Amino acid sequence: MKILEKKTVTDYEVLPEGSPYQLIEGELVMSPAPGFEHQQTSINISHRLYSFLKQKAIGRVLYAPLDVYIDEENVYQPDIVVILKGSKAKITRKGVYGPPDVVVEILSPSTAYYDLTQKKDVYERSGVREYWIVDPLRRTFEVYLNTEEGFKLISKAKGKGVVRSEVLSLELELEEVFEGIEP
Repeated sequence: MKILEKKTVTDYEVLPEGSPYQLIEGELVMSPAPGFEHQQTSINISHRLYSFLKQKAIGRVLYAPLDVYIDEENVYQPDIVVILKGSKAKITRKGVYGPPDVVVEILSPSTAYYDLTQKKDVYERSGVREYWIVDPLRRTFEVYLNTEEGFKLISKAKGKGVVRSEVLSLELELEEVFEGIEP
């Protein structure tokens, strides 16, 4: 049996630019291009966040592909991140260093396992303030707030309804989130 050597940021950074990999707990994981429902959902959420953050002048929204350096064994490309003024996370030419204030992962069949398990655990322990998990196929949206006890589900909706972000003081209508996607 061959034991795989854990990879680090140094290994990740020698990959060609645009390589479809993430470094998850020391393992290089390939992610295929997302499908239509995923992309449409990402556009809808990004547009809403961009408009909100610009109006309030409280931060920035960035979307994939963008490297987010969490630690030496974890470099992710979340679908969407929000960096608020005064954040622990710092935006550089290479990407974002440190935990974003809000991370949005839009589930795809090829990435859902990592988004719901390993990446969620790393986001939690690194200090991501809020983690949003959106499933365009099931039309669900969950918002987790990072508390002293870890991530706690604070808002969720399926099909229709509203979810609320405590960190952003923002409500999102599911009909707007999933606009343009056939049920």
